[in-house]
Amino acid sequence: QVQLVESGGGAAQAGNSLRLSCVASGRTFYAMGWFRQAEGKEREFVATMGWSGISTYAESAKGRFTISRDNAKNAVFLQMNSLKREDTAVYYCAASATAERLTTTSGYQYWGLGTQVTVSS
Repeated sequence: QVQLVESGGGAAQAGNSLRLSCVASGRTFYAMGWFRQAEGKEREFVATMGWSGISTYAESAKGRFTISRDNAKNAVFLQMNSLKREDTAVYYCAASATAERLTTTSGYQYWGLGTQVTVSS
């Protein structure tokens, strides 16, 4: 049974940093990434990294967020720096067993339950 478990969310002030972690169990994946969903909005892509180590970022994340992956531990991380109020959302870990460089929700078969990130000014 596949499980994705996120951790590391919480409250932060604008300009500060948070680091999200996601550990997967049950199998390995071509792609592991992060999406987020703000209240009243659709879930949106943040970043993804393939087994090869190639990463892709949303424009909103470029230059501020860094995704990394530990294949040995089946884990993916998201270092979020220079946080803004608009980064407030529930962040979801996602994993795909089919391909890398996927930026849409439909490409991911497995999802974590999400972790709340709240950024205040």
